[in-house]
Amino acid sequence: MEAAEVPAVATERRFAQRLRERLEEERLLDGRYRLQRAPGGRVALPVLEEKLSQLCLPPEMPCELLRIQEPVPSRAARRRTPARRLRDELRRLLGAGWSAELERDVPHAWQRHGDMVLLSEDSFRAAPWDRLGSALWQAVASALGARRVARRGRVMPDGMRTPSVTLLLGQHGWVEHVDNGIRYTFDVTKCMFSPGNITEKLRVASLPCSGEVLVDLYAGIGYFTLPFLVHAGAAFVHACEWNSHAVEALHRSLVLNGVRDRCRIHSGDSRQLRDVADRVNLGLIPSSEEGWPVACRVLKKDTGGVLHIHHNVEAGPAPAQLPAERGSAGAASSAGEARRPTEPGGEDTPGARLRPEWRSWAEGTAARIRGLLAELHGRPWRTSVLHVEAVKSYAPHVHHLVLDLECRPAPPV
Repeated sequence: MEAAEVPAVATERRFAQRLRERLEEERLLDGRYRLQRAPGGRVALPVLEEKLSQLCLPPEMPCELLRIQEPVPSRAARRRTPARRLRDELRRLLGAGWSAELERDVPHAWQRHGDMVLLSEDSFRAAPWDRLGSALWQAVASALGARRVARRGRVMPDGMRTPSVTLLLGQHGWVEHVDNGIRYTFDVTKCMFSPGNITEKLRVASLPCSGEVLVDLYAGIGYFTLPFLVHAGAAFVHACEWNSHAVEALHRSLVLNGVRDRCRIHSGDSRQLRDVADRVNLGLIPSSEEGWPVACRVLKKDTGGVLHIHHNVEAGPAPAQLPAERGSAGAASSAGEARRPTEPGGEDTPGARLRPEWRSWAEGTAARIRGLLAELHGRPWRTSVLHVEAVKSYAPHVHHLVLDLECRPAPPV
């Protein structure tokens, strides 16, 4: 929202440079706007609204205080960062009420979803902002080139990570976000989007899933369902999700990406699924352990498949140099055989350096799954750790890991 008018001091052209130097020395010149022509062949120099009380017109120069209609931004102003534009616009809006306290309360960063900006929960909390009402959010939207504004709150402890988001400007919270060529749509006031999982979504998109049937046990808005369908070539995905708002978002995103006919959404109950999957995704943290029996049940009983198991694992500080390993570095199968997997990727990938705690968790999980499968089917199974991927750090020494676990029925002796 550019200012409709700004105060300026007009003087004869021959005095313009001297007046400019004086205004700059006294920090009264408003550098956001260009010097402009004024009636009578004069030059108008914009000055800061909030400092008008400090303005003293020099008697040795013929000057007049006036207002410039539709001021032209200066070159420096046009090069301003969005954060700087936001501060300048708010300072202009508040005038003499601007303070260091308010400047600290203005965010330096935000999330953008299309024409919406999503502010952090600790922004614009000082009391003076409340008095501006909707004018504040109009100014924020204009400065950041948006049409809608929302503010994030704390995630609700309801088991579904429902966001506490307040819509401050606009009529609805539906947005669209594009990741790796995939279009996700969701209501920010009802569903969360996790940009921190982008590395895992990219990895999933590169997996060879052509012709496979996949079960995504915690589908959400389609974080992994969509990459499996759009890029990895899965023939069909059964997407399981309890949250009705996420189900609606997933349905819309499937339509947007033209893959609705290759996915069935199971809303609230996956018990009817059995013996269908070549691959199962368990994308729930801090632990997907409650879903392990379901994952075993939906795997094809005659051929088995691969499980992608998400978990937060705690480990001590990393040693100075960790051995570069791919996969489990000798993860044992049920017959005690060691297997060194060969997956794409070099030694610089996060999953290439297995800390002892990560290896211990992977091998323990493989043993647990092996026992669940044997109990379910009444015969021995083999489990092999294909890969351990470190997605991101959640807290000091706590990492979000994904275990790729191959599960196959043991051949008859």
